[in-house]
Amino acid sequence: MESAYEECLCHELNLRGLQFARQMTVPVFYKGVSLDCGYKLDLLVDDTVILELKCVDRISSVHEAQLLTYMKLLNKPVGFIINFNVPVMKAGIVRKVL
Repeated sequence: MESAYEECLCHELNLRGLQFARQMTVPVFYKGVSLDCGYKLDLLVDDTVILELKCVDRISSVHEAQLLTYMKLLNKPVGFIINFNVPVMKAGIVRKVL
């Protein structure tokens, strides 16, 4: 389900003329070496805001830790978790700021 929501959200971002990167690899630098740890964020909008898309019963601390990790590694101050599995959309949005 997440992939369908991601596709629709990307279409909406395109309609609004916003730039974004999709399924972006997040590198980890350790002692001057870039490591591929398999981290991929869902969307980076206007090279500023990270969006992590979910379709889960509830947002857990693991989801929040994942978003915060991406924000720190990419030095992006704002991120959102958007959970599409909620009756009211605003109940499924978590905002994090570094």
